[in-house]
Amino acid sequence: MTKTVTKAPFRADHVGSLLRPDRLHETIDEFKNGTISADQLRDVENEEIKRIVDKQIEAGLQAVSDGEFRRTWFHLDFMEHLNGFEGYVPEHGYAFKGREAEKYNVRNSGDISFNSDHPFLKDVKDLIDIVDGRSAIKFAIPSPNMFFNDGIRNPDIYQDLEKYAEDIIQTYQEAVQAFYDAGLRYLQFDDVYIAGLAADSVPWNEDTGDERDYLIDLAVRVLNESLAKKPDDLTITVHLCRGNYRSTWAFEGSYDRIAPKLFAKGNVDGFFLEYDDERSGGFNPLNYIPEDGPRVVLGVVTSKSGKLENKNDVVARINKASEYVPLNQLCLSPQCGFASTHHGNELTEEQQWSKLKFVVDTAKEVWG
Repeated sequence: MTKTVTKAPFRADHVGSLLRPDRLHETIDEFKNGTISADQLRDVENEEIKRIVDKQIEAGLQAVSDGEFRRTWFHLDFMEHLNGFEGYVPEHGYAFKGREAEKYNVRNSGDISFNSDHPFLKDVKDLIDIVDGRSAIKFAIPSPNMFFNDGIRNPDIYQDLEKYAEDIIQTYQEAVQAFYDAGLRYLQFDDVYIAGLAADSVPWNEDTGDERDYLIDLAVRVLNESLAKKPDDLTITVHLCRGNYRSTWAFEGSYDRIAPKLFAKGNVDGFFLEYDDERSGGFNPLNYIPEDGPRVVLGVVTSKSGKLENKNDVVARINKASEYVPLNQLCLSPQCGFASTHHGNELTEEQQWSKLKFVVDTAKEVWG
């Protein structure tokens, strides 16, 4: 008999972002064109968030998000509102399989610290008001390691990578406390960077290693030290992502190279792991998850297409993963969000809700 999970991550969970409805896209365009005010835009955002909160509860999810409806990107909106960073338009966008992303990024522009007026804090408070105690609330921000992506650190400001890491850690310690003080109890870090350190497209010297040994160690240290002062009743999970832009992906590779350090030593409550296709490799790296340690949320349901998975196949994959991590330590979710950027993936809202209901129903069948 498996244990009933009453604390996040839940048996049936999700990464967080949801497809933006046409009404929201149209209202954002009106705001950008100057035909409506920021208050009018926020009113529409609130109305649409109320709608999708109700839909998530109706689907049976125990934790709901705001769908990231107030963001353009899953990560950049948070990053550019920290002190010491600015948004800009680069020469090229992120490279994805078969396409280039819309051009936008952030860069280090000064000394780094947390902004106590960060707009995401109001977003959390508004979401709490909208949910009104009907469900647990989940909110995602980029992992502190996302600031180590190429081209973000300014070496003229931070010559020393360790000093840069130190200030990122301090900033995130303050951010974690600020979200807690705002009333949040379930926070997720979205991390493409550390998953990229295991990418097959990057050469790896198996005999001597290379600087990625240091970078993986640094990433685990940055993660753990960022959480060193977190309140005991705040759940924090990490979602490892290989890129999610209009149903495309950025890279592939198993978790083998990062598992001995991240899975074994990452001081988090759960790992959301992409396992929806062969790009993710096998379940063997799950051997490094400590028994009674972090929960593993298996992303074996894809958010990149609307085709519904076969329930027997999903159950079989969960059972296969339980050969490496006890079933009581496993959960189920889509492999990523449905709209990591405002563009969204290539499926319909109806298909999105069917996927989430499928996750809930399958989890009930497996765990009761």
